[in-house]
Amino acid sequence: MPQSLAKIHLHLVFGTKNRAPLLPDSLRDALHSYMATILTNLGCHANRINSVEDHVHILFELARTVTVSHVVEEVKRSSSKWLKTQPGMDSGFAWQNGYGVFSVSVSNVPVVGQYVANQREHHRRQSFQKELRVLLEKHDVQYDERYVWD
Repeated sequence: MPQSLAKIHLHLVFGTKNRAPLLPDSLRDALHSYMATILTNLGCHANRINSVEDHVHILFELARTVTVSHVVEEVKRSSSKWLKTQPGMDSGFAWQNGYGVFSVSVSNVPVVGQYVANQREHHRRQSFQKELRVLLEKHDVQYDERYVWD
């Protein structure tokens, strides 16, 4: 094949360090826009970004020229630096070290997009810890509970 083609949708989830509720409502829309710009600059398309006080969900299309780890590193690094410059934010803000990323089939993009969009409602019933455990189990990801949270 003379041309390289790809269509890879991913659902990325990561939290604030120690799951501290540090993401205020007043900054979330701007944070989501900032993260979408970071993704665009990496050649990725942000389908849906949403967050609650202690974590972020990003549904995006991975560019064929970048690695998942590079995308995550750039999104977390750049958004952390940006958040630290915002009024009322702690200069010690940090994201947790790790992340969860899950493949999404094209047929499930609308469902996952709606799931990401409904985070506020979803977290009235379920904690971030429970949500991540469910995602890990649903995607058959082996994990050690001792190393999931920081």
